[in-house]
Amino acid sequence: MSELRVVRAGTVPYEQAWERQREVHAARVAGEGPDTLFLLEHPSVYTAGRRTEPHERPLDGTAVIDVDRGGKITWHGPGQLVGYPIVALPDPVDVVAHVRRLEDALMAVCAGLGVPTQRVEGRSGVWVAADAPGPDSRFRPERKIAAIGVRVARGVTMHGFALNCDPDLAAFGAIVPCGIVDAGVTSLSAELGRDVPVAEVVDAVEDAVRRVLTLAPAA
Repeated sequence: MSELRVVRAGTVPYEQAWERQREVHAARVAGEGPDTLFLLEHPSVYTAGRRTEPHERPLDGTAVIDVDRGGKITWHGPGQLVGYPIVALPDPVDVVAHVRRLEDALMAVCAGLGVPTQRVEGRSGVWVAADAPGPDSRFRPERKIAAIGVRVARGVTMHGFALNCDPDLAAFGAIVPCGIVDAGVTSLSAELGRDVPVAEVVDAVEDAVRRVLTLAPAA
């Protein structure tokens, strides 16, 4: 891939963005449009991937949108930067490599802000390591700062990533995020102890994702 069109869409209802993804995906499959990255925020919404179990859904009856990506249930909302790369993968198609490239991009962004992150074997996304053992009763387990869930159809990707900048993390308390019960969820703001709005990181995210998907920096 040598060209990537980036659309900063602002705040878009999830179902509207999903429909737009399908339209752009169909055009890309047909060879009628460029590789495209949407960067946006959603109003508060829960979405469930194909592997979501009933007990992982909200217990209070909150509505959930079932979607055609991999992974389990998660939350999207204000303060979270969501990215949807709709790109044609090279042959042979390697979905895991695509996920790893997105992880690399987001890990670089976090590092640039002073938040060290890592991968966790068997779990997609970007993670902050657990606190070192010690007398502090506020010990925190491994915690996810960016989630990734993708779908590849006819060699073209859909869905993507969500980086927690300064969202209300309480929204994750109503679900079992990504089906993981022994880890937590965090944000750039929580880790740095200051507000880190989406506007502060969107340029860095665009540059990092462009770099890993096109193998070249933005012009």
